[in-house]
Amino acid sequence: MAEFLTETKQYPADPPGAGEPPAPDNRPRPAREVGHPPDGHEATAVLDRARASVDPELRAAVDSLPDAIRRIVRYHFGWEHADGTPAEGNAGKAIRPALVLTAAAALGGPRARTAALRAAAAVELVHNFTLLHDDVMDRDTSRRHRPTAWTVFGVAGAILAGDALEALALRLLAEDPDPASRAAAVRLADCVVELCEGQHTDTAMEERAPEEVTLDEVLAMAEAKTGALIGCACALGGLYAGAAEEEVAALDGFGRQAGLAFQLIDDVIGIWGDPDRTGKPAGADLAARKKSLPVVAALTSGTAAASELAGLYGRPYDETDLERTALAVERAGGRDWAQAEAADRMSRAMQELARAVPDPEAAGSLIALAEFVTRRSS
Repeated sequence: MAEFLTETKQYPADPPGAGEPPAPDNRPRPAREVGHPPDGHEATAVLDRARASVDPELRAAVDSLPDAIRRIVRYHFGWEHADGTPAEGNAGKAIRPALVLTAAAALGGPRARTAALRAAAAVELVHNFTLLHDDVMDRDTSRRHRPTAWTVFGVAGAILAGDALEALALRLLAEDPDPASRAAAVRLADCVVELCEGQHTDTAMEERAPEEVTLDEVLAMAEAKTGALIGCACALGGLYAGAAEEEVAALDGFGRQAGLAFQLIDDVIGIWGDPDRTGKPAGADLAARKKSLPVVAALTSGTAAASELAGLYGRPYDETDLERTALAVERAGGRDWAQAEAADRMSRAMQELARAVPDPEAAGSLIALAEFVTRRSS
């Protein structure tokens, strides 16, 4: 993640083509430039439609699980309380399945969107498999405003529930008669391997001294942990739309860059977010001494605050240090860097999207989703 200082770019005084009429610009534009509201209303509508479309597939898949595991999964999704009684909890924003369906519609229309429903559900199952396992490995005690599954049902139960969700995801694709399902299953399986690699790198970094971790390493880890699945979601939508290989690759690139922007904002929220909105304790990442993107950017800044932060990170966590640690990250430039890097990654995502969906109107909902996840506060 050590291009911490913004590089000064040199531009020729008289670039080639100066004075000539500009070529038509067919790149996807931000939603506000193509008639979409800039306040997130379109993204919210897209997410709501995706959740309504995918939930029946998810519930049917989960209902096929053995009773004990099904109970854990239904609790994790917010569909039941710990005692098994019905609940109306938060099952998440459905960003990844929304990207599958929206990418399919952008390139193949409504029929492709309908065809991609199982793939969208499979991606959401994989995402929740990673959440169940991450909560165990990170010892997180709160998710979506209530206790995590492992704190309620035990470590073994949460791990096995996550394993079952991964198996369900691959079964959904294996049973899907659509011609795209085989390629989708291979891509999703490869993505899971990349996710595991990213998580392994993340946990290994926790054992290393603060000064031993580079920004490039953490960016690569974040792409594997977060960008890979978001890229896979977009690519699966392209597959079900019958897109060409180049278009599928561009959609994957769009998702990966947007995913990195997502992770950068997520890491900012993990330090400075409001617990009432995030559903997690304030400063949980700092307390766990996570080498998050803003933290590593701060540690590699070469500032006096970076030295202070390294000292704080090099000793056991003390609750009295939380505010001081967050302030050190901010004073060392970690917060500003993360926000600027998120904007840069979004710019790269738009360039990738232009290769796959050159029509700004067709790409509008994908742009709205990407902007939504990088402007969120929880």
